[in-house]
Order: sequence, then structure tokens, then C-alpha cells
Amino acid sequence: MSEEQAAEADDAEREEPTADPDAELVERVAGADPEETAREIAALRDRVADLESALDAERDEVAELEDKLKRKQADFQNFKKRRQKKAEEERRRATEDLVERLLDVRDNLVRALDQDEDVDIRDGVETTLRGFEEVLAEEGVEAIEPESGTELDPVRHEVLMRVESDAEAGTVADLHRPGYEMAGKVLRPAQVTVADD
Repeated sequence: MSEEQAAEADDAEREEPTADPDAELVERVAGADPEETAREIAALRDRVADLESALDAERDEVAELEDKLKRKQADFQNFKKRRQKKAEEERRRATEDLVERLLDVRDNLVRALDQDEDVDIRDGVETTLRGFEEVLAEEGVEAIEPESGTELDPVRHEVLMRVESDAEAGTVADLHRPGYEMAGKVLRPAQVTVADD
């Protein structure tokens, strides 16, 4: 027996067989030339080494792809946080702009109240109200002020009570408090009374 065959025999003894050997294979090995069998085993070892090397390369590639995926996920999370922070800043700036414009309205009201008690401040208050309404209009805020006889809209109108009225039954009788909407969204429904049946 050659040294190579002895080494193979030692390896075979150390390795636990995974399954019973195929009878045909045992017969083939028993009748084969030992050198040819050794060459076949060496070729198989080379093939196993190549497969193990290929498997290691695949594992490295998988690890690299997993690492890239984790980095992309982290980048995406950071991007989402930056977008959210930027959106919050934009909302704050929009609110700041509105508040700055409302400060003028407040200042005008304070000036009106600082007048002497016997001074008629109605003109100043009306001017201040017009300024306030201009600020609301610039923000796209529209009043909801249904007239008597207007068909009732449960989204835009809040019914306070049913009353006797000349208006058609089930329609708006009177406006109690105006409502407001902005960009198609009702901020506050108008409070109305409804004509009774």
C-alpha cells in the first residue's frame, strides 16, 4: 500500500461515514487498480477543495451584500429622519409667518383699547377686523356662512336646534356662528338652526 493510500485510509477511519456505502461502489473499488483509485480520490479532493473555495467566496459575497443592505437601510432611516426634521422646520416657519402677520392685528387691537374711554373705537376695530380677515384669506381660509333655505350639509353645518321658520323644512333657518374651511378641510362647522317640519 502506498503512502497516499495509507493516508486516505487514515482519513477514512477518522471520518464518520454519512451513509452505508453503495454495494456497487464497494465492488468497483475492490476490483480497481489502487493507483487509479488514488488518482480518482485526489481528483475528488481537488474538486471538494474547489467547491469549498467557491462556497467561501459565495459566503463572502453574501456577507458583503448583507453589509451593503444594512448600510442602505441605515441611510434610508437617516434620510427619513432628515425629511421629517425638514418638514417640521417648514411647518414651524409657516406658523411663524402666520404669527408674525397676526401680531400686527394684535397691536392694532391693543392701540384701540389704549384710547380714551370716551373715544369711539369702532372704525379702528373694523379696520383691524379687515386686516385679520385679509390674513385668513391669504392663508386660504374661507368662511362657511350658509343663508336661510340652504340645504343642510352635515360636514359643514352643526345643527343647534330645530325652529319654526319660513325656510323649507330640513334646510338652514338661521346662521348662529360662521364656520371656516381651509384647502377643502372644514376647520370648524357653521352652527345653524334648521327649519322644523
